[in-house]
Amino acid sequence: MTHRSHHRGGPRCGPGRFERFSVNREEWLARLEEHQRDLEQRTADVADLIRRLRSDPPPDQEATAAA
Repeated sequence: MTHRSHHRGGPRCGPGRFERFSVNREEWLARLEEHQRDLEQRTADVADLIRRLRSDPPPDQEATAAA
């Protein structure tokens, strides 16, 4: 029985398995870091909106105060 037929040639078999993993890992890390930056920007946008809503009076109070 050959090595290949014994292991059925799975993804963990043979030379270069770590190189393939490291490339996928680098791509995965890059995508996760990009996603993290996007989430941080969205969080900042939400925090800014919350600050503006807290600092501005509601529209019905503006109309009452102007009258």
